[in-house]
Amino acid sequence: MNDAHLHLQDSRFGEVETIVSDMRSQKIQRCVVNGTSSEDWIAVQKLSLKYPDLVIPSYGLHPWKTPFQESSWKDALTHLVTQSPLPCIGECGLDRWMDNPDKVAQEDAFLFQLELANKLNAPLSIHVLKAWEWFMELLRSHTFPKRGFLLHSYNGSKELLSELIERGAYFSFSGYYLQEKKVKQQEVYRAIPLDRLLVETDAPDMLPPDHVITHPLSEDKLNHPANLPSIAQHLAKLLDGNSESLNNQLDRNFSDFFLER
Repeated sequence: MNDAHLHLQDSRFGEVETIVSDMRSQKIQRCVVNGTSSEDWIAVQKLSLKYPDLVIPSYGLHPWKTPFQESSWKDALTHLVTQSPLPCIGECGLDRWMDNPDKVAQEDAFLFQLELANKLNAPLSIHVLKAWEWFMELLRSHTFPKRGFLLHSYNGSKELLSELIERGAYFSFSGYYLQEKKVKQQEVYRAIPLDRLLVETDAPDMLPPDHVITHPLSEDKLNHPANLPSIAQHLAKLLDGNSESLNNQLDRNFSDFFLER
């Protein structure tokens, strides 16, 4: 079992030794820890050095953090990614849901990270929120890595799936979409080919519904990374599939996307 996207470096977790112990007890083998800005990249790197068998570091500039970065961020990001034994880029992307989005700055940051991912053929984890038309324009006019790209917590429409898949997209499912009110998005995931699916927690965010949570962090209503196996089990039910068979497919997809070089 592998977590395609989370933020183990998030300060809301505090010390992560117990968190990691819980993850290991749930047989979580690898997790991709996504940085969001220069403020947390070193924390991501430290986790990868402390838990090298578990943590795959991914460094990126999140669109929410774009307005607050110094101009040196591109050099710092390039250095970290190129020095990583398993270079991964993200979380990056486009967001029009945030207050006062700076479209020019977001697009410049995203295209820089896309170019770096192309150069290294690195796994690219992409955040898109209320910006699908914008993203599709860039997808159609730019080259993306040969290995494909990951749309984490995919929230787009079923109508976009065919073109996204043709252009190399993988889609990671978050337990948040197991909520009853997310019926429309559940139908979207039913339409995704199994060989393009991954599973994630996005911990400490994207909390699943109560009946899915096996490891509550109730004091702050945080999502625990060890909820991952339960999320995958309920995803199998959603897809009317066998849990063991789906887990094997998810593991193959994770290896194909993140580990094959």
